[in-house]
Amino acid sequence: MELSEEDLRLINALQISPRISWSDAGEVLGVHATTLAARWDRLKAAGAAWTTAHLMGDPKNMCLAMVDIDCEMDLRPQVTAALAELPEVITIEEAASNRDLTLTVITQDLDQFSTSLLPRLKEVRGLTKYHTSLCTRIHTSGYAWRLNVLTKGEQQALRAMAGPESANPSAPDAIVVPLPESHLALIPLLSRDGRASAAEIARALGRHPATAQRQLGRVLNSRMLSFRCEIAQKFSGFPITVQWFANVPAGQHEAAATELRSVRNVRFSASTTGRTNFTMIMWLRSLAEIMEMELAIQQRIPGIELVESVVMLNTAKRVGWMLNPDSTATGTVVAPYGELLPETA
Repeated sequence: MELSEEDLRLINALQISPRISWSDAGEVLGVHATTLAARWDRLKAAGAAWTTAHLMGDPKNMCLAMVDIDCEMDLRPQVTAALAELPEVITIEEAASNRDLTLTVITQDLDQFSTSLLPRLKEVRGLTKYHTSLCTRIHTSGYAWRLNVLTKGEQQALRAMAGPESANPSAPDAIVVPLPESHLALIPLLSRDGRASAAEIARALGRHPATAQRQLGRVLNSRMLSFRCEIAQKFSGFPITVQWFANVPAGQHEAAATELRSVRNVRFSASTTGRTNFTMIMWLRSLAEIMEMELAIQQRIPGIELVESVVMLNTAKRVGWMLNPDSTATGTVVAPYGELLPETA
């Protein structure tokens, strides 16, 4: 399968406004709503693109951890499969150096991470060692990554039509509103389809449509979730994932983050605890770009010390979605609060 320019334009539109109506999107893109809906169904069916919502993991409200895993080489597939079943482990990548796997983990707080998740990691057969870094501030996350194939005017029009779920969930002034337990059952449904309607949610949960509409509105406004439209990396034009671990002088993290926001390749940047205090993840066009990007980083951020670069060989799970070796989605989603769903959902 190859993606056309029109496919990429649609994905870019949903990156900006993941829940925009097909009629509004069609008005901006100059395409009939039914054509857009059919195109999106084809992209989803092929695992080439999908919309999702995941717990933001903002350190002000939750615990976001990055865990390096070592395991027995012949048991790596089994270790990966066991870790993927844990909803708290939202992303799993296979690393080329100094660790076998790298995990992104979100829990309600540090206590849940320590007393609930870590004991389950220790029970995984073949897992021999782990090392944890805790995120102290998220600067940029994957929801903000863009294909940038639309014109500036089209992007501006889409932003004007975007709902509250499209706001920056990690903005300094963002206030997360805790959700009642009755609302948490909506999260796994939105994880599987970030565009799920109130009517679809009502049917899945056996709730009155008006109740589902009211609860959905509260979830979308809560800032508890990060909504995004994902693309299979092989179709993005940036097939290489690299993570840098760095040290940035105290008091200069915000300035460093501001510089990085102007680099389109950045998928994630955060301040952390551990052997280094700053990390960034980028999608690049080739391995040759690594050295060019390192030079650009050092020129943009005086005083930064790039301690280590890690190339990812494979992504097994990305924000809850299981992926095929070619980076397309399998359709399987391991979402938080899934135990709250009715068995028929």
